[in-house]
Amino acid sequence: MATILITGANRGLGLGMARHAAARGHTVIGTARNPEQANDLRAVTEHVEQLDTGDAASIDALAQRLRDQPIDILVNNAGIFPHPSDDIRDLDTAALEHVIRVNTLGPILTTRAFINNLARSERKLNVSISSNLGSINDATTNGGGYLGYRVSKAALNMGNAVIAHQLKEKGVTSVVIHPGWVQTDMGGPQAPLQPDESTGSIIETIDRLTSEDNGRFLDYQGRPLQW
Repeated sequence: MATILITGANRGLGLGMARHAAARGHTVIGTARNPEQANDLRAVTEHVEQLDTGDAASIDALAQRLRDQPIDILVNNAGIFPHPSDDIRDLDTAALEHVIRVNTLGPILTTRAFINNLARSERKLNVSISSNLGSINDATTNGGGYLGYRVSKAALNMGNAVIAHQLKEKGVTSVVIHPGWVQTDMGGPQAPLQPDESTGSIIETIDRLTSEDNGRFLDYQGRPLQW
C-alpha cells in the first residue's frame, strides 16, 4: 500500500479522500490549517500536519518536517472559491490574488517542495484537484461566471502540463482531476454528486493511474476532459 499526503484534508473532498484512502489500506498524512480543530481527520489518521497552502513558509516548513519521508502519492486538494472574484464588472482585486495564490501557486509550490519525497517513493504520483471550470474549451459553463476560480484552475491545469514534462525524467507522474460538482461547502446543496461518491471514485482512479497518464486532465471516474 502507498503513503498518500492530502492537503486540505480536514473537511469536504479532502476528508472524504482521506477516509477512502485509509479504507483501501493506504497510510494517510492529512494536512489542515488548524490541526487542533481537525477532529474528523484525526479519526482517520494519527498523522495530521499543519499546512496553509497560501503561505510559502508553511509549505517549506512541512517539507522540512517530512524531508525523510517517501511520499507515494501527493494530492494537492486544498482550494478556495471566493465569490468577490466572480465578475470583472465588480471585482475584488484582493480576492482574485488570494484565489490564485491558494489554488494555483499553492499546488505548484507544494509539488516543488515534495519533488524529492515523490522521487524516492514507489508510485511517484502527483495529483492536483482541479475543475472543469478551468477548461478553456468549456468556458461558458454556468454562464461564463466565476472569473477568479476559473482563472486559478486553468492556470493550475497549464502548470500541471508543464510540470508533467519537467518531472518525467524523475519518473513522477502528474495529473489533474476534476472531482465533479459535489455537495460540499464549496459546491453547495444543489450539486448533483454526494461527497462519498466523488471521493471514492477519485481514490479508485488514483489507484489505477500509471505513467501513461502523465500530463492528463481527468474527471473523478478517470475519463479524459477537454483543456
